[in-house]
Amino acid sequence: MEQKICTLCEIKETINQHILFENETCMYIQKESEQEVLEGSGLIIPKAHKLNVFQLSREEWMDTQELLNNAKDFVDEQYAPDGYTIGWNSGEIGGQSIPHAHLHVIPRFKDEPYAKRGIRYWIKQDANQRKK
Repeated sequence: MEQKICTLCEIKETINQHILFENETCMYIQKESEQEVLEGSGLIIPKAHKLNVFQLSREEWMDTQELLNNAKDFVDEQYAPDGYTIGWNSGEIGGQSIPHAHLHVIPRFKDEPYAKRGIRYWIKQDANQRKK
């Protein structure tokens, strides 16, 4: 069964995005607008509309891994980061602002103000503690 890119997410037609790699089910893009603060960052996106990461097929997972490795090789060569933050946001409360699954690939640098503060940093703050 052939999968189409959903009309809501016409990724190939969006301005200021560059598809750097793609395979059968996914693509890796970098958005120009994010490069000033998040230099070298990109997204791995399934071509078929999947609302969130939990809807990905086995093939999409394998293709995501392939593109993640390709992206790392590319970003390592272009930007020489000191580490990476890799992650999915799922659902509005989980931080997902675009209703289409996408994996963030964010190179990290030791001279950043937030260096060494990964995904869990934000949820471990006292200010984020739920009221009981």
